Amino acid sequence: MARTRKVTVSTDEHGHTAGWSSTGLDTTLPVPAGPADDGAAGFFDVDNTVMRGASIYWFARGLASRNYFTTSDLVRFAWQQLRFRVLATEHAGNMSQAKEAALAFVAGWRVEDVERLTEEIFDELMAPRIWAGTRALAQQHLDAGQRVWLVTAAPVEIGRVIAIRLGLTGAIGTVAEIHDGVYTGRLVGDLMHGPAKADAVVQLATVEGLDLDRCAAYSDSANDLPMLSAVGRAVAINPDGALLRVARDRGWSVYDFRTGRKAARIAVPSTVAAGALAGAVTAGLAMRRRWQTR
Repeated sequence: MARTRKVTVSTDEHGHTAGWSSTGLDTTLPVPAGPADDGAAGFFDVDNTVMRGASIYWFARGLASRNYFTTSDLVRFAWQQLRFRVLATEHAGNMSQAKEAALAFVAGWRVEDVERLTEEIFDELMAPRIWAGTRALAQQHLDAGQRVWLVTAAPVEIGRVIAIRLGLTGAIGTVAEIHDGVYTGRLVGDLMHGPAKADAVVQLATVEGLDLDRCAAYSDSANDLPMLSAVGRAVAINPDGALLRVARDRGWSVYDFRTGRKAARIAVPSTVAAGALAGAVTAGLAMRRRWQTR
């Protein structure tokens, strides 16, 4: 039986979803570009689907360039994170440990500081890496009057900034607990990963009155098969080997915006490099929040 969780969603004066839910929903631009088609939507994974590499990797790069942690921090915590990623992959029971570590890096940070830095880093490092082809696919939904949500395991604040910058409807992502405008370092709900993405999409469809058979989902990874299988049209974007095999077996559309050797190179930030810097962020920033002393 599918897992369920309670969802609380606020609406604006027009009845559009606007705000937060336990699934990590943030919808900041609810009005589609074309005549409204409220029954259908597009759901896009972010890392290697909307942009080259992992959003948390580029976020960490931006923080490192601003001297929020040192090179020695990166090396030490990269090893810890890579070791953990292997163990977590081999032992599903370690997901509870993943939950505890996922957003530890923001503990003690003010929400407004993280949002400001995310906006700066998106414009500086992420925007040039948006796949034009994927952006065009999202625009097709908007032009048809449909809404478009990003669905990412990254913190929802990162997803929200990307959605705003791309003119999309909003984002579903991993949510950090906030108390008095400051992150506690704990999560609200689950990591937005694997089956949790499918749960969130299904619940959002219920809240928004979407017909999932008319919706589409886009991803590069076999980890997102639950989300891709929850909608009427699944699309593989820059797929990994496992997803490509499934897509071919099921007759799903496949787009690959990578070419030759470049495709091999851009895979690095989403695996080894992303794991390294995500680990550095998770463990390092909680210890070296230099902005507190500036």
